[in-house]
Amino acid sequence: MDIQHRHIEVFRAVMTAGSVTGAAALLHTSQPTLSRDLARLEQLLGYALFERERGRLKATARARVLFDEVERSFQGLARVIERAQALGRDEDAELTVLSLPALSHALLPGALAALLGAHPEARVDITPAEPPLLDAWISEQRFDLGLAEQATPLPGVHIEPVLEADEVAVLPPGHALASAGPLALQAFAGQDFISLAADDPYRREIDARFDAAGIARRLRVQTHSAVAVCELVRAGLGVAIVNPLTAAACASSGLVVRPLTVSIPYRVSALIPLHRPAQPLVDSLLNALRSNAPRSASRQSA
Repeated sequence: MDIQHRHIEVFRAVMTAGSVTGAAALLHTSQPTLSRDLARLEQLLGYALFERERGRLKATARARVLFDEVERSFQGLARVIERAQALGRDEDAELTVLSLPALSHALLPGALAALLGAHPEARVDITPAEPPLLDAWISEQRFDLGLAEQATPLPGVHIEPVLEADEVAVLPPGHALASAGPLALQAFAGQDFISLAADDPYRREIDARFDAAGIARRLRVQTHSAVAVCELVRAGLGVAIVNPLTAAACASSGLVVRPLTVSIPYRVSALIPLHRPAQPLVDSLLNALRSNAPRSASRQSA
């Protein structure tokens, strides 16, 4: 027979309580049973752990060294149990999110406020990235969830719609068009226009709409960031068309937002890795994203 966990448990109880009587009470067992287990442990070890003096036990030097090792082991076990219990309560759960920078700025904050309000012990790690890096990292299953615009099929990734809305016009305060209703493309004729970068898919779609309508704008400034577009507009450098999430996030500091008479759809998709262990908070975050999108994103998907 080998040394069993029960033998170590009995030894620890005796060392902790200082007597067989106290150890029996700790383990809810009888003194004779505990004494037999302790004697068996000493037999298996081949040396005495305690000296018996007038009916009392006195730990030997070997017993004290062994007890130190046992305590380290039990402390490690306690940490394992605590961690296992915390996982069941969503404590210490960490959700890793890979997101376009624009969505980190305009969509995630409100959704995360709702998520962390419902799961106060959870933690969220947000990494901003642009394609093709975003596509590569989510395909490599590095993150629990990705957020992208106009998502394309990726190996090992499930794409789920989050919302769909229309692009909007943004104008500086005091602009002649700022008090108008929904703006037709013709309203931008001859206007200084701030664009996204030439390789941006929404930039290409917006340019195609104006080209098809034969409407010329003055394209003076371009940038990769929708947030930067809004700031340039606010500075009076021109007008622009951007996604409704960034427009809503920037409008609070004076930017004028107006709808268009034409629909230029803007879509946000969730990228869910198929070969990564499921993270329970993913569904909670998706629900929060859909529920907390700005009101301007009115055509939310189901």
